[in-house]
Amino acid sequence: MQNLLAQFARGYAMGMADLVPGVSGGTIALVLGIYRRLVASIRSGAGALGSLIRLDVGGFVGRLRQVEWSFLLPLVAGIGASVVTLSHLIEDLLQDHPIRMAGLFFGLVVASIVVAWRMVQRRDPTRSAVLVGVALVTFWLLGYTAGTVEDPTWWMFFGAGAIAICAMILPGISGSFLLLMMGMYAPVLGAVNDRRMITLAIFVGGIVIGLASFSTLLNMLLDRYYDTVMAALVGLMVGSLRVLWPWPDGTAGTDLAAPSDDIVGPFLLALVGAVVVLAVTRREGALAEQAEAGGEAAEARS
Repeated sequence: MQNLLAQFARGYAMGMADLVPGVSGGTIALVLGIYRRLVASIRSGAGALGSLIRLDVGGFVGRLRQVEWSFLLPLVAGIGASVVTLSHLIEDLLQDHPIRMAGLFFGLVVASIVVAWRMVQRRDPTRSAVLVGVALVTFWLLGYTAGTVEDPTWWMFFGAGAIAICAMILPGISGSFLLLMMGMYAPVLGAVNDRRMITLAIFVGGIVIGLASFSTLLNMLLDRYYDTVMAALVGLMVGSLRVLWPWPDGTAGTDLAAPSDDIVGPFLLALVGAVVVLAVTRREGALAEQAEAGGEAAEARS
């Protein structure tokens, strides 16, 4: 039961991050040390969906058995609970305190970059070049935003879900910010707050298709080119800092300027965000070591 509650809490943290433009739930998964398991579980689920579409019942059942349900279900439940309970609060905080909120999440992402870079085993010039190149491209692309789409159609919600979910499982690329770039952030958040279930079902349908199309590719790349892919993911996180730079527009824009007016508050909150990430990473690492030691002891006794 304790493990289920801990997994629910991890999902809750991921859901909270996905609500903020510029922060990714994938970043939180990476910091918590569950990223590879998450991608693998999503890939198994996507394979089951593919078998069902082909009417391969045996393959569908077999793929479902490969999914690590005790890991995935409480995580998904935590993400959903976070979206339902925090969407209104996050929306108000981003509107009323954009600079300070940006400072908090800026510090969180900076510390996450440090943690993720340590996971790259070969930090050689090639991997460093991949990091820098991806960071520059991401920084440039995130300079584009679109105005809010008025009265979006059902297929816009479907497409927004399919595209945004790919970003939500990538550290550094925020699904919320992609929605913002497409002009769909406010309509989606409004649908959540207003409990428009049909619209949300269409959006979730897009999410399912997007996951099925993307998770298998990502898992394959991590298996074959782990260090290079991880360096690219770190580059995504570095480039995404453009969105979170608190001045002048906080999380509402991507134009950069020197710090002004409220400086101390965002700076202190950035430190808080960084300390929290490093503390959580240290705790998760200690728990992983204890679990590994317990497994080795059990194996020795057997």
